[in-house]
Amino acid sequence: MGLLSNLLGNATELNVNELQNEFSSILCDGEEIQAAFKIFRDKWVFTNKRLIMVDVQGMTGSKKEYHSVPYKSVTHFLVETAGTFDGDCEIQIWISGTPTPFKKELKKGIDVIGLQKTLATFICK
Repeated sequence: MGLLSNLLGNATELNVNELQNEFSSILCDGEEIQAAFKIFRDKWVFTNKRLIMVDVQGMTGSKKEYHSVPYKSVTHFLVETAGTFDGDCEIQIWISGTPTPFKKELKKGIDVIGLQKTLATFICK
């Protein structure tokens, strides 16, 4: 079911300790990964300073586009929890100067309340 979920766009939570090494070359001094999610080949990485969205492109996946969004640029966000018959969750994030939100579906079992708290903690600083 993991591959099917990925193909349908559902996110899975990633181990932040493993990603710290992978992202070490682009993280600022004192920047630490707090949470991360993978959707097929793309990743959303929440650090203590910004949101990094990695868009993997092409057949081989060697081309990557990195979107770096400081939390102060987030104008608002929406987190939808899973329902009784709809097991998926969703997150939408509006960035200043961008009319449409970045949105991703999250697989059931992901701590969306914790994710919301993490995002809110950094936005409200």
